[in-house]
Amino acid sequence: MSLPAAVKMVEVGPRDGLQSESQTIPLAAKLRLIDDLTHAGHSYIEAGSFVNPKWVPQMADSEQVFNCIKRRPGVRYCALTPNLQGFERALAVGADEVAIFAVASETFSHKNINCSIEESLVRFRQVMAAAERHNIPVRGYVSCVLGCPYEGDISPQNVAEVSAQLFEMGCYEVSLGDTIGVGNAGSMQRLLNVLLTRFDPNQLAVHCHDTYGQALSNILIALQHGIHTIDASVAGLGGCPYAPGASGNVATEDVVYMLDGMGIATGIDLNLLTAAGSRISATLGRSNSSAVARARLAGQ
Repeated sequence: MSLPAAVKMVEVGPRDGLQSESQTIPLAAKLRLIDDLTHAGHSYIEAGSFVNPKWVPQMADSEQVFNCIKRRPGVRYCALTPNLQGFERALAVGADEVAIFAVASETFSHKNINCSIEESLVRFRQVMAAAERHNIPVRGYVSCVLGCPYEGDISPQNVAEVSAQLFEMGCYEVSLGDTIGVGNAGSMQRLLNVLLTRFDPNQLAVHCHDTYGQALSNILIALQHGIHTIDASVAGLGGCPYAPGASGNVATEDVVYMLDGMGIATGIDLNLLTAAGSRISATLGRSNSSAVARARLAGQ
């Protein structure tokens, strides 16, 4: 299959990238990050998460984030909403789109959202019904598609079944999350061999963590199968508080550099993106985790 001419980058840094940070990040820093990302050319940004702040304290100010961001035309500002209450909060502050998250591992589902896979899907049906009434698009996530910290390997058929239920509910797209970053080109190939017998590549996205340094190779396999939506986090921020030892998401800078070299359009300025990643990294008191950003900054 030929490679896509263009890719939609889904920037998850302000949500997935920051959610597991233990230090309090000032509202102004979050707003500056989102503004920097839009200035760099991003058109889709996960700006926050409407979850119980007891479980994810870093996202407690998501209402303020949405109320204060400088919205730019053509940019979709989206939120993660695990239940109806979260959806109603996102709706009240004008989120353009929401996302729900299911899991392909039963054990991980219990440890992550304190319920079974089936119970989570019942919850999401309430969100979907409300979203349909308000004409709000809903994106679905499936976590642990290439491995689970508790169950080990995950069957591609499990991923297909959960994905099918999300599509049946009305999700327009499902993002495949390698939550602990154990996937490789072989396991991604095997997963897509199963999923693409049931779903069109236009319906799928990939969300790769780089724990084992395999994220770019996994993304390349997805591109070769016609998938053209990629989740990434500026400066490689993030991880998963429920996946012990999992490092951050793949860095947006690294993905954009690869795509630029392949002649695949993203609409993102790598120089501005690198500056955005360096600014938020400095705020967090650490170096930029993107290999591309570090190399470019060292060469200045």
